[in-house]
Amino acid sequence: MGKPLDDTGLDTIFRTARTYNGYTDQPVTEADIRQIYDLLKMGPTSANQQPARFVWCLSDDAKNRLADCAGGNNPDKIRAAPAAVVIGMDEEFHEHLPWLFPHADAKSWFEGNLAMRKDHAFRNSSLQGAYFIIAARAIGLDTGPMSGFDADAVNKAFFADTPNVKTNFISTLGYGDPSTIFDRSPRPEFDKFNRIA
Repeated sequence: MGKPLDDTGLDTIFRTARTYNGYTDQPVTEADIRQIYDLLKMGPTSANQQPARFVWCLSDDAKNRLADCAGGNNPDKIRAAPAAVVIGMDEEFHEHLPWLFPHADAKSWFEGNLAMRKDHAFRNSSLQGAYFIIAARAIGLDTGPMSGFDADAVNKAFFADTPNVKTNFISTLGYGDPSTIFDRSPRPEFDKFNRIA
């Protein structure tokens, strides 16, 4: 059983954490992204599917290619960020289940059923994308997740050699600059969107 986080930990991950539009000049390193991945991979996915496929854009070339796929203000945000990330989803994740989930013949559950695989890949890679945000915050970094992009263009730019992998969403990554954020938007009270049955 885990120990509850103190208020500082809860603030870092949830209460005072924000989505950033810009970052300081402090770089994001390969060691940082490896640490983030080693944390996020521990989050639960159905039958340990682990369908997320991450492309970590640290070079200017990679960030420019990603920025070219984005719309609105997002290209500028991507180019200016120390790093950006493509969170993809492998629609053939089931091929890895014999070693990821050896307790049962889980691969057979998904063979011949692409629609089911797409559903599971999207759901579980979305979870892993959320774990990415939490893991980044936990080690002192900030993120700027976004959906304003051309998914087909991102797929072509980053997953052309693996057509079974499709883009879920993208994000910037770095040490957040507080001057780039808006006032926090409302968060609903419990009774607004919850009920106890």
